[in-house]
Amino acid sequence: MSPSEERKLRVAFGADHGGFYLKQEMVARLKDSYEILDVGADSFEPDDDYPDFVVPVAEAVVSGRAQRGVIICGSGVGACVVANKIPGIRAAICHDVYSAHQGVEHDDMNVLCLGASVIGTELAAELVTAFLEARFFGDERYRRRLDKTLSIEKQALSRDKGKEGGA
Repeated sequence: MSPSEERKLRVAFGADHGGFYLKQEMVARLKDSYEILDVGADSFEPDDDYPDFVVPVAEAVVSGRAQRGVIICGSGVGACVVANKIPGIRAAICHDVYSAHQGVEHDDMNVLCLGASVIGTELAAELVTAFLEARFFGDERYRRRLDKTLSIEKQALSRDKGKEGGA
């Protein structure tokens, strides 16, 4: 397969009203370089809620329908909190380029959260590109840390499952 025939990275994008316009701009800029899965919002709705867009992005990443996700709200905080509730998601707010790529390289971050009220369009484009172009290093020390993180997640899920039986 030639490089021009290589499959493009599929990226799920989602945003509430706070990130709607920035998401639209990011999708427009990136659509030729990446396969975009836009889960909404499809229009500016001032009363919408970020969890309604975070969950579809996270589920797309966990299911393999997308390799990475980008979620944009006003600050990035709420979106990040919700995304990290979904097992298998490693989301972070990154408002600097170093963290956007380092989070992938060292921690296998798979969802980038941005705050449209915090950063501008040009920085957002740099952050998203750094995030999408980065690859997990996979060195022993990074793999060991990721394995510990996954183990913590698994233990928490097991505890939660035990609580379902009655409390």
